[in-house]
Amino acid sequence: MAKVMVVDDEERVRGLLTRSLTSEGHSVVTAATARAAIDRLDVMAVDLVVLDLVMPGASGLTVLDAIRHRHRATPVIVLSGVTDVGTRVEVLDRGAVDVVAKPFSLTELLARVRRNVGAGPMASDDPVLHAGGIRLDLGRRRATFRDVTASLTEREFTLLVHLMRRKGQVCRREELLHDVWRLDLDPGSNVVEVCVGRLRSKLGQDIPVETLRGVGYGLYEEP
Repeated sequence: MAKVMVVDDEERVRGLLTRSLTSEGHSVVTAATARAAIDRLDVMAVDLVVLDLVMPGASGLTVLDAIRHRHRATPVIVLSGVTDVGTRVEVLDRGAVDVVAKPFSLTELLARVRRNVGAGPMASDDPVLHAGGIRLDLGRRRATFRDVTASLTEREFTLLVHLMRRKGQVCRREELLHDVWRLDLDPGSNVVEVCVGRLRSKLGQDIPVETLRGVGYGLYEEP
């Protein structure tokens, strides 16, 4: 199956997740601190990280930043006892694919692991997606529009995949928050607008992503 890294300062949680993930056929490596996790990620590849956010010393945010800069394709599920929307938005913007509140349901967490191991947007029969004149390499997370090629962050990549797969359709802001940011409620922030702005900055202001004010966004075919 998959190799999963569990990062949590509580030995009880590491033991519980190790037993549960192993019973589902995964191999598990653990780390009790952010520093230990980063050191192990430097010498081994894993398929997914389950990461506690609040730990003594460096927090889980440090691990997220390290993964984003060194291990771009590694999905991360964050475990957090901090439930405010601002924290959820921050960890998702830093590259996490999901956030699970502590105390967590083990059944729910295992289901989210299954969903994110080999089932993310990079799992596709076609390694390249084409729409609206954009070529998106799903394995390398690189987008090309006309003569510009750019590497994308996890959130930029996931948003662009969503828009490209729904070419010609209106993607409402609420839909994007749910499907890309995993948020069930609008936090009242401008995370969608900022992410679209970063895509335009990287690929060109004339990429075929239309802003539907007060509604959402849509990707259309170039004339």
